[in-house]
Amino acid sequence: MADLAALASWIDGYRRAWESNLPGDIQALFTERAVYRTEPYADPWVGQDAIVAEWLLAADEPGETSFRWAPLAITDEVQIVVATTVYRDGPSYRNLWVIRLAPDGRANEFTEWWMEEPDSAA
Repeated sequence: MADLAALASWIDGYRRAWESNLPGDIQALFTERAVYRTEPYADPWVGQDAIVAEWLLAADEPGETSFRWAPLAITDEVQIVVATTVYRDGPSYRNLWVIRLAPDGRANEFTEWWMEEPDSAA
């Protein structure tokens, strides 16, 4: 699925879920047996139910963040995104996302790397 439009649609859905924290919005992003890694070596959240439950435990408030992204690489197997997340009353983070989209546009696998930008909380 080497398709920028499909990736952009998925990220739009991710932002919608990030802002709404509605279980249906979150679930719509992932296949039934998807794997979500919040860090490369962390135990993954496996399956839609686990992803929704864990997401909601760490949910941000609507309007708390702004987000910019750009594709770094898109192949038939993997989509890599670089992004910046800025918290309204907190730090900024640089993100690297590795996404494996299924043919239906949902993610089979999602891994995020994130790091706080220097002096962003000051």
